[in-house]
Amino acid sequence: METLLMKHIFIVDDDIHIGNMLEEVLQREGYKVSRAYSGTEALLVLSAQTPDLILLDLMLPGLNGEEVLPKIQGIPVIVLSAKSETAHKVQLLLDGACDYITKPFDLTELLARITVQLRNASSQPILRHTLTFQEIKLNTETHSVSVQDRPVKLTRTEYAILKLLMENPSQVITKSVLLDRISEDTPDCMESSLKVHISNLRKKLKAITDKDYIEAVWGIGFKMKED
Repeated sequence: METLLMKHIFIVDDDIHIGNMLEEVLQREGYKVSRAYSGTEALLVLSAQTPDLILLDLMLPGLNGEEVLPKIQGIPVIVLSAKSETAHKVQLLLDGACDYITKPFDLTELLARITVQLRNASSQPILRHTLTFQEIKLNTETHSVSVQDRPVKLTRTEYAILKLLMENPSQVITKSVLLDRISEDTPDCMESSLKVHISNLRKKLKAITDKDYIEAVWGIGFKMKED
């Protein structure tokens, strides 16, 4: 029973020593822990799993923490940083962080902040299960989709495609990744039929607002279309 209730914390930090220390302490407290060492790796992991909370360092190789933060939706993020300027903290909180703790930090304080954020998240379950992109809302609990609050009826495959794209709204998802990620839910979807499914999905979403929400990136894959 305890395993079912175990909260999953995702550490994104390229400092091996800090990461090891955090992992050891969090596991001792009963949390499930996974790790990434760069911003790019973090987004790849998040395309396949949804942790309960993220500890995000800012000074990361590749995409830094400030670039990764706006791409995370529906998961509480505590930023870990050596920068202590108030203006910097305020900007990160406005950009989507739910809390900010300055390095070096006190472990007891960090654990308390984690407890508070997990408590806040569990008291707002609807927000955790709703993905939003412009006028589109997707509820992962009820598997329902709406555009401008008008319901859109999707097939199982169309829903799986849209969910993956909305979980990674700024990323181009390659055809191979799309097929791999949705294969568990829709084993009938093959590369030959993927274009047809996406074409049908685009038409259904466009029917309400006359807007294209999904764009094809030639030779690579698909992504949500920014305004």
